[in-house]
Amino acid sequence: MTRPATMRLHHDDNVLVALEPLASGSVAAGITAAERIPRGHKMASTAIAPGAPIHKFGQIIGFAGHAIAPGAWVHEHNVTLHEFDRDYQVESQPTAVVEPAASFQGFRRANGRAGTRNYIAILSSVNCAATVARQIVRQAEKTGLLDAYPNIDGIVPLTHGTGCGMAANGEGFETLERTLWGTACNPNIAAVLFVGLGCEVFQIARMKSAYGIAEGDAFRSMTIQESGGTPATIAAGLAALRDMAPIANAATRTAIPASELVLALQCGGSDAYSGLTANPALGAAVDSLVRQGGTAILSETPEIYGAEHLLVRRAASQRVADDLLARIDWWRAYVARTGDEMNNNPSPGNKAGGLTTILEKSLGAVAKGGSVPLSAVVRYAEPVTSRGLVFMDTPGYDPVSATGQVAGGANILCFTTGRGSAFGCKPVPSLKLATNSDLYRRMESDMDIDCGDILDGVSIAAKGQQIFDRLIEIASGAATKSEILGYGDNEFVPWQIGAVM
Repeated sequence: MTRPATMRLHHDDNVLVALEPLASGSVAAGITAAERIPRGHKMASTAIAPGAPIHKFGQIIGFAGHAIAPGAWVHEHNVTLHEFDRDYQVESQPTAVVEPAASFQGFRRANGRAGTRNYIAILSSVNCAATVARQIVRQAEKTGLLDAYPNIDGIVPLTHGTGCGMAANGEGFETLERTLWGTACNPNIAAVLFVGLGCEVFQIARMKSAYGIAEGDAFRSMTIQESGGTPATIAAGLAALRDMAPIANAATRTAIPASELVLALQCGGSDAYSGLTANPALGAAVDSLVRQGGTAILSETPEIYGAEHLLVRRAASQRVADDLLARIDWWRAYVARTGDEMNNNPSPGNKAGGLTTILEKSLGAVAKGGSVPLSAVVRYAEPVTSRGLVFMDTPGYDPVSATGQVAGGANILCFTTGRGSAFGCKPVPSLKLATNSDLYRRMESDMDIDCGDILDGVSIAAKGQQIFDRLIEIASGAATKSEILGYGDNEFVPWQIGAVM
């Protein structure tokens, strides 16, 4: 089957997507290209008057900055963006269909939650303790501490750059506290050691009091100052790991329903194919998971901006719709305080891949959420307790967003990319989906699934099933490409809100 040179995504669209580069003067879909159109970029299919809306996916992605002739390249040089009315009507939602239940081989925790991995984690409370946390892990690896414990997937240091120089109360502090304790409670972590300096704003003792945490077999904490300095803290940390390792190793894989999967959805290094291939295919997998009683977490609030009305229509209630719109309003005010605007996203790489405005990017990004109802909206790093499709308010920056999802309870992650993002997410396995086959061929060592063959005739439904089946395999212990390459130790990045003081 010969791939067409262009694709019209909706009958209302006034642009075509070039599936291959179009030379000036070439003819595609009966339109003569007035200039070279790069692969993945847009060509006007009809005359577009100055100020008229530009439609892709059957939605507005921007407005003509000046008259655009048929066959012209449609991109930053002739597209503008301004506010316009959207329909925020909540529509009735069909009841999800229960599909035959799949299962995976996972770790059933004492609190009833299910893990897909079995890690010991060392979390730092503050940047000042990051080096010691990493040194404890290095010494554990050097001495072969886990050699006798085959059921443990590893010891992962989760360090960060904040924890002090911040207000001791308010939104920023509460967000960090939720993130650190939520990560410690992730079901992929069997035991956790917290390491602090001792004098920082974020006090481990305060967190323990706030959450009613007691020291025990699976939780230890210490500070460098109280332990007697760096060498003494490293030694104490190693001793704690030796005590916790037998406890963590006692966990074994057992059959668990797929309804216990909590899937984090991410996209990074997006291109024009993201909304055509990998994102809708992932959405099909999400629909299958949710129909089996599972959960998916859609995030990256700045990257659903302009497409939020599509999620509002799918809200399970007016309250859910209002919660989502409240987060959009928060972001408008947040970026206004710094003199920015929401359209500062897409990135240069996104634009080189054919994306022109945040609206265009967002319309492709929301496709990751499939078609099921939106059941809840939660703040960054809040525990996700609702089943179905949940929206978590996060930045669009992938490591920060994924960190919040993991803290919220995600035990597996899918990451779509068109430009080739290099990413891992310990303690959660990250499945990478390439939006185009050229990327998959160039970075096959990093990419788990090629979704570019959708452009050659593979159906969205078939690709979604392939993704779902692979998720079950990964949840059962098969390694992702990013795990094989060792990614994940540096991608723990809590969202830092507020002044650095």
